Amino acid sequence: MKKSILMALLVIAAIATAAGCAKKSGSTEITVYTALENELVDKYLASFRAVHPDIKVNIVRDSTGIITARLLAEGANTAADLVWGTAASSLLVLEERGLIAPYAPKGIENVLPQFKDDVNPPAWVGLNAWEAAIVYNTAEARAKNLPPITSYQDLLRPEFRGEIIMSNPSSSGTGFLFVSGLIQHLGEQRAYEYLDELHRNIAMYTHSGSAPARRAGAGEFAVGISFGYAGVAQLNRGFPVEIIFPIEGSGWDVEANALIKKPVIKDAAKLFLDWAISMDAMNLLKDDYAILSVDMESAIPRGYSKDPISQLIAENDLKWAARNRENILAEWTRRYDGKTEGR
Repeated sequence: MKKSILMALLVIAAIATAAGCAKKSGSTEITVYTALENELVDKYLASFRAVHPDIKVNIVRDSTGIITARLLAEGANTAADLVWGTAASSLLVLEERGLIAPYAPKGIENVLPQFKDDVNPPAWVGLNAWEAAIVYNTAEARAKNLPPITSYQDLLRPEFRGEIIMSNPSSSGTGFLFVSGLIQHLGEQRAYEYLDELHRNIAMYTHSGSAPARRAGAGEFAVGISFGYAGVAQLNRGFPVEIIFPIEGSGWDVEANALIKKPVIKDAAKLFLDWAISMDAMNLLKDDYAILSVDMESAIPRGYSKDPISQLIAENDLKWAARNRENILAEWTRRYDGKTEGR
């Protein structure tokens, strides 16, 4: 009996020691939903893992619209611990559904006011702004004698019939910011009149916001309506593209982070959000984006507008976009969805 009691005590002691070691090491894992491009996820995560090697990060990556729809469908049963680099307009929808846990990450005071929720603690905190851009394959333009592009109006010219692709706003945050930006900038009637005309020149709507840039870069189509980073990435890879920020101004959104509301919120999830706005992370972001949520003195990356802030449309209201998201998507789908890839 004494021997059995002794063995039981030893087992209990071993379990307690193991638990203590696990607690001390902070070893855990988190699931992160993100809409950042795959190459950026790999690049940025290397920095996080160098600081927190004991935290295993499971990444679920997809387009903004799909990530948003997935979180709305999963609700309180989602596997996600946090959302990283997804449209703030989408996070506002999730907040409205009670799926976000407000959290003020370390360094929040360094984030510019327009890049974070206006309550304390904030429901979301931004990384950067991303903006609509036109990616124009100059080799295809010369071969087909296509005219230059400086504005959205130029895309309506008959020479571009079947030469343009853009992303579906139901699945792509880039597609949504383009459509939402037009509606806010022009008003609903004029925006849909423009989109009706543009639709005649559209060859296909993709499910990914970066796909139009990649496919224009590859010469499959002459023009891709995409976003700045996606076009710049093609330029830096040596493809014959020009990145055009239209004279009317670019629709835009904020790539942002948020903590998912759960009965038990992991400390590791908070650590990740702390790191995401740290100077280490921002120093990586500045190589890829022209507009950051933290004021940093750095050169504008090649390919971007020389005055990126003034390029953004002034009328953009992310809360308005979130409130009207369902109606915008329903109307766009009714009018234009027939040209979406896979239909």
